[in-house]
Amino acid sequence: MLLAGMTVAAQDIDKQKLDREFQAAVSQYEAGHYAEAGTLLEELLPFAQKSYEVHELLGLVYGAQSKDAKAIEQLEAAVRLKPDSGEARTNLATSLFHAGKPALAGEQFRQALLLQPKDYDANHNLGEFYVQTGKIAEAEPLLERAQKINPGNYDNGYDLGMALFLTGHYGEAREMVQGVIHIKDTGELHNLLGQINEKDGKFIEAVNEFEKAAHLDPSEDNLFFWGSELLLHRTYEPAITVFQEASQRYPESPRLLIGLGMSLYSRGKYEDAVKALLTAADLNPSDARCYLFLSKAYSSAPTQADDVIKRFKRYSELEPKNALAEYYYALSLWKGKRAEDASPDLDAVEAMLRKAIGLNEKLPEAHLQLGNLYADEHKYEKAVPEYTRALELDSSIPDAHYRLGQSLVHVGKKDEAQKEFEVYQKLRAQHMAEVDKERAEVQQFVVSSQAGAVNKP
Repeated sequence: MLLAGMTVAAQDIDKQKLDREFQAAVSQYEAGHYAEAGTLLEELLPFAQKSYEVHELLGLVYGAQSKDAKAIEQLEAAVRLKPDSGEARTNLATSLFHAGKPALAGEQFRQALLLQPKDYDANHNLGEFYVQTGKIAEAEPLLERAQKINPGNYDNGYDLGMALFLTGHYGEAREMVQGVIHIKDTGELHNLLGQINEKDGKFIEAVNEFEKAAHLDPSEDNLFFWGSELLLHRTYEPAITVFQEASQRYPESPRLLIGLGMSLYSRGKYEDAVKALLTAADLNPSDARCYLFLSKAYSSAPTQADDVIKRFKRYSELEPKNALAEYYYALSLWKGKRAEDASPDLDAVEAMLRKAIGLNEKLPEAHLQLGNLYADEHKYEKAVPEYTRALELDSSIPDAHYRLGQSLVHVGKKDEAQKEFEVYQKLRAQHMAEVDKERAEVQQFVVSSQAGAVNKP
């Protein structure tokens, strides 16, 4: 086939020699020697400008070397020479997608399917493309068609199970994944089955699947999913064990250490929680989630003040326009020094809380703590508006109602104070709002940390 594309200038060249050089390039490519294959093909190209095979293989070689622009140029030439080839369009689509051009890639995947509507690869590739670009509804029928064409294919079965899961068809997704497990039993399938069961409210089944995934493949992702499931459902001691062992296996993973810190905090082991979260903060100083839980653990056990303050200071410097960063730093200075029986610089703390409010006026915690600062200094007239604003932003904070009531008593407004005390008692009696808020924070961390691991690479 190569010889059919020879240029006139190459007519007098030994055609058998050109074929041998091309086959040598094929061998080098198949052996993973991309640079050597590229050299042979580049030398061959001037004599084979109309050879589909040379352009196609050179495009694949460039793609394997992440030379996206050169790969696309060669693969486009191959498509021009053979526009009715589904394989040529698929290879071009793959290269375009890797180059960050999903719209153009989608056009080529669709063209490949038009050329081969009953072909497994054409259906699967377009379906997988839609999964990767978040168009799950469009992916589902294509993957189902591919599954009917080749029901024993592992990759398509996984992708279809994922698509059904993401579209909320949990029963069908579970059945699909369980069927694929009979083809090939892998950690990623049990992980996916765990996610399906979690979303479907089958918590015991979910944790069992995450455990199986971690035993089959103790990857960071699988261990994190397992520990997170235990943490989400307040099985704290097992969660601590999983995260401790996972952190020893993957000591450079911030999210595993944050998970460990959260589990220790939830179990009341505040000092150990602080240590784990400090290590996580050093591994990823810009991870906002770490500081949220470090502030909680530190409030319950204000030890290691200098180390904690240093991390919050660094975070505020890294994020100078982040209100929470400034708020955490202010609180660490105030609470930490107070725990050491030292005299914190309250003027500095006040300035920092005011700066946090300036960066985000709708931060109820900052208004609450500024009110507490004024109340501690017996400046009740200044405390009242801060508590009031905190409650305007979030009326479910029990402590804000109680502290506002106290300040109102001091400024002579006892009737208004009594109303605040009544609201406080009601909120404390409910209590569950506080528990739900903490669970929501844990869930947000888990979901955000799992986001990058949901789709199969």
